[in-house]
Amino acid sequence: MNHKTDRRQFLAGTVGAAVALGAGQSVQSAEPKQNQEYYELRTYRIADAEKQKIVSDYLENALLPGLKRMGINRVGVFKETEGKGDHSLYVLIPYTSLQQFSSLNDALEKDVAYHTAAEAYFAQPQKSPAYSRIESRLMKAFQGMPVLETPAGKSPHLFELRTYESHNENLARLKVDMFNQGEIDIMRDVKLGPVFFGEMLIGDDVPNLTYMLSAPNSAAHEEHWDAFRAHPDWTRMKQMDKYKGTVSKITNWYLAPLPFSAIQ
Repeated sequence: MNHKTDRRQFLAGTVGAAVALGAGQSVQSAEPKQNQEYYELRTYRIADAEKQKIVSDYLENALLPGLKRMGINRVGVFKETEGKGDHSLYVLIPYTSLQQFSSLNDALEKDVAYHTAAEAYFAQPQKSPAYSRIESRLMKAFQGMPVLETPAGKSPHLFELRTYESHNENLARLKVDMFNQGEIDIMRDVKLGPVFFGEMLIGDDVPNLTYMLSAPNSAAHEEHWDAFRAHPDWTRMKQMDKYKGTVSKITNWYLAPLPFSAIQ
């Protein structure tokens, strides 16, 4: 008799545990967490307009189609709105994982269509290369915005690329935390149009973070910044002792997308 009672209790407990587990799984699956992307920001340093055209043609006809065949989309290509003689091109490439990033060169090496489309680019002589250097930076997306978001509305947009340097690693992490704990939400609230936020893993001037904003035009962008500076939540956050002194230097660039850029 005791054995039957124990068995019934065991079965009831097992079923109850299964139901509880199933309920827990259904709740978890209802709100799946998005994996944080990785971003490569390339800057092609280019001497003149003629070479810029060669690099631009390569990006449009060879690299971006090759990336697309690898399943890499949402690639942005930009130039400075006020370059003042600087013909550099900025390329933002989102990756779903470090594995996807690390396999890029091997995949392109095997891509016959890529090499065919890149013939003119690769044929540039050593004494007159298409670019002087490619500066490459690798970032990890913030938890508060784990996936790149392309701006909605009429395109092309104005983009602002911003880098915040910190004078040590702990303060850099605190600044990332500040964005995750509310600064991103404030930027969304005032329509600053965030595109991505990246913690710099490898690159120049580390420790730093880099992010991109968007707007229909420069006048609207300034209005959005004014609204951000006046936002009560920002006033509260910037006065918190925890976040004081987290940024030692700010650098920004205003960018315009090239016609073939997936981010417009």
